[in-house]
Amino acid sequence: MSGFRQVFYRCMLALLACAWMPPAFASGWSVTELHVQYGNLDVPKFEGGGHAYHLIYTLQRANGWKYGDNFFFIDVLDSRSSGFQDFDLYAEWYSNLSLGRITGRELTAGVISDFGFILGLNWARDAKVRKFLPGIRLALDIKGFSFANLDIMAYIDDSRGVSSGGAPKEHDAFIVDFNFARPFRVGGSSFSIEGHVEYVGERKNEFGDRVAEWVLAQPQFRWNPSDRLSLGIEYQYWMNKLGDRDTDENTVQALLVWKF
Repeated sequence: MSGFRQVFYRCMLALLACAWMPPAFASGWSVTELHVQYGNLDVPKFEGGGHAYHLIYTLQRANGWKYGDNFFFIDVLDSRSSGFQDFDLYAEWYSNLSLGRITGRELTAGVISDFGFILGLNWARDAKVRKFLPGIRLALDIKGFSFANLDIMAYIDDSRGVSSGGAPKEHDAFIVDFNFARPFRVGGSSFSIEGHVEYVGERKNEFGDRVAEWVLAQPQFRWNPSDRLSLGIEYQYWMNKLGDRDTDENTVQALLVWKF
């Protein structure tokens, strides 16, 4: 294992430990959600093309502690058609250390309310993909938003590629992600728009083939009839899905969210 990987793994383990410490010491708040989504998703051309209805089950957790915050989700993707993603797992983890909280100072600059150092990990089971995402977070103070962050990170491939039976290994790139939540009320009803928009830069794979840059937007529109239950839709726009220039996804999925 390279020196970089050793440092990264140790940092992730330390942040994981902080994320799950007893609440009295570490966690100032936490939100855990179970999502169920259903919609007709595009199949990239390199996997045969076309469309397939998917059920997606997501377990998602976010929490804050004395020096930062953490976010984790794992998707179970269950395609109604055999082949691409007929039963796959995909997960992401992000841990952010707030420089403002660590130093005890207000680090503001215009709309920026704080600066952070963020570490991310992306993992896909069937494709045997693992990505490291170290970078910086700009916490934004935008009126009406419960949170808004701009994350600027490296996109480092630690996959073993085709030789391991997975997807082709890729050169490193970068990713910019805007994640947010905007609650609002209409009459006596509670609603929110929340999600993220990301841009991943162009790169090449181990065969020298071009992997296109992509834009992925996944905003959710939620109606919250109770503190635990949300109903709504997730709109997914994915330009150059999974780096395929021949696949631009544009779809709406039904959404149910249970908070606990």
